[in-house]
Amino acid sequence: MCRHSVTIASGRRRDYILPMADNINSTFEHELKRLEKRVDALVRVCDQLQDENRSLKQRQDVLTSERANLLQKNEQVRARVEAMIGRLKAMEQGS
Repeated sequence: MCRHSVTIASGRRRDYILPMADNINSTFEHELKRLEKRVDALVRVCDQLQDENRSLKQRQDVLTSERANLLQKNEQVRARVEAMIGRLKAMEQGS
């Protein structure tokens, strides 16, 4: 309970009890703690998502680089195969 004092007209103090104020404060404190826990949980989720996002971006960079290398190798192989086909046709026509 919450005790409050008031001074009445005669100059004497009179104590009175406000049980509802304690109940309101208790409810407010409970809600505040609940919200604090939810905010902490959201911060943890945000941290996890940032880590995951960073990891995914790094993985995407690696995959993009690998793809570029594979495309370049594919072009080199295509050029070599076309060159071999050209030599085979030349040999065929020369015989």
